[in-house]
Amino acid sequence: MTVTENSALETLAPPAAHQGKHWIHDWRPEDPEFWSTTGKPIARKNLIFSIFAEHIGFSVWLLWSIVVVQMTAGAGGAPAASGFALTTTQALWLVAVPSGVGALLRLPYTFAVPVFGGRNWTVVSALLLLIPCLGLAWAVSDPTINFGVLLLIAATAGFGGGNFASSMANISFFYPEKEKGWALGLNAAGGNIGVAVAQKIIPLVVTIGAGVTLSYAGLFYVPFAVAAAICAFLFMNNLAEAKADVKPVWQSLRHTDTWIMSLLYIGTFGSFIGYSAAFPTLLKAVFGRGDIALTWAFLGAAIGSIARPLGGKLSDRIGGARITALSFVMLAVGAAVALWSVQAKNLPVFFAAFMFLFVATGIGNGSTYRMISKIFRIKGEDAGGDPATMVHMRRQAAGALGIISSVGAFGGFIVPLAYAWSKSAFGNIQPALQFYVVFFIALLVVTWFFYLRKGTRMGQVGV
Repeated sequence: MTVTENSALETLAPPAAHQGKHWIHDWRPEDPEFWSTTGKPIARKNLIFSIFAEHIGFSVWLLWSIVVVQMTAGAGGAPAASGFALTTTQALWLVAVPSGVGALLRLPYTFAVPVFGGRNWTVVSALLLLIPCLGLAWAVSDPTINFGVLLLIAATAGFGGGNFASSMANISFFYPEKEKGWALGLNAAGGNIGVAVAQKIIPLVVTIGAGVTLSYAGLFYVPFAVAAAICAFLFMNNLAEAKADVKPVWQSLRHTDTWIMSLLYIGTFGSFIGYSAAFPTLLKAVFGRGDIALTWAFLGAAIGSIARPLGGKLSDRIGGARITALSFVMLAVGAAVALWSVQAKNLPVFFAAFMFLFVATGIGNGSTYRMISKIFRIKGEDAGGDPATMVHMRRQAAGALGIISSVGAFGGFIVPLAYAWSKSAFGNIQPALQFYVVFFIALLVVTWFFYLRKGTRMGQVGV
């Protein structure tokens, strides 16, 4: 490390209070020798346990998406086996509210990393998952419970959604620029696939023994939340580079790109989490196939999660903006096919269209996150490229990741409610699908205008 780099990092060092064996003060991922001998093993270890904690967070966040299928009334308003008889609108509200709360929590969770340290906050955020788990176990044990109380308990599942922002901001510091797309894609995919795991496992868990016992859904994840906290406490690290200074997070708000990328992320991740939450309910509400919802709906979230690191990897090689544009083309086509399938009342095509949509959201999730880190690297180079400037820009990029993930996650709140509105106002979900086709085409144009046009700085460097 040069004298200039040492000076820069000393200037940007964290408070002396941030000491101990879990704090790392010398972190140089862009130095090939440091990375190959010291950095990579540490980064990999933190990534593994970050993925585990985030996986449990996502599972808890979307627990209600599969639980409500067994709480929704059947034909003629007959109570489900659980004793509940929710309407489709009520069910969609129960899956929308956790998504909205999770989106809101992503902002403070982003700030938590530089304030408390990535490892420390992972411990806290994992333990907070006990609240929605135990709350769900209590709330669903009484079919006569007031719907407002049920909604309030469901809202606490949003704690799981906040985990993503802090986890991604934290891991972004550990990896060199050339490997961030793959690392962030793996981190996100490991979390995202928690949705699929929950949607596959919970229908089996709640039927252990006689009848349907929905409280098992919450109790099942209690030991896993505790395990995630213990693993983070024992094996993860805090990076001094992500110091206790929230100023870079605020500064990231000044960049137009932060808000443009937030819009694009609504189209990719917002669609992923929104479709994941609503898909099981739509299968039952539109086609009356609750059995398929409980057995096969998990495939959508699984496919989308697996596709996410692929999007990051392709972006590392081809360019994030190009892959993002491709994802919006795919999303528009998928929504159009889904619209036709609803009009034709064709369940197999509807299911296949949603699987295609999930693939597109996964690829787009990986590519948009890859774009963010590169955009801020280019900004740092344009501002001089000295060590102090580049460290400061990495901190702004980490802050932007959290902000963008927060705004994008609101799609998970909007999508189920859009379907609920469409179903109640028009008797079907066709208007909602028509809107999505137009929305995805608009986002394709935005991507081209700001990040692919040769007349723009980002288009010239191939973001």
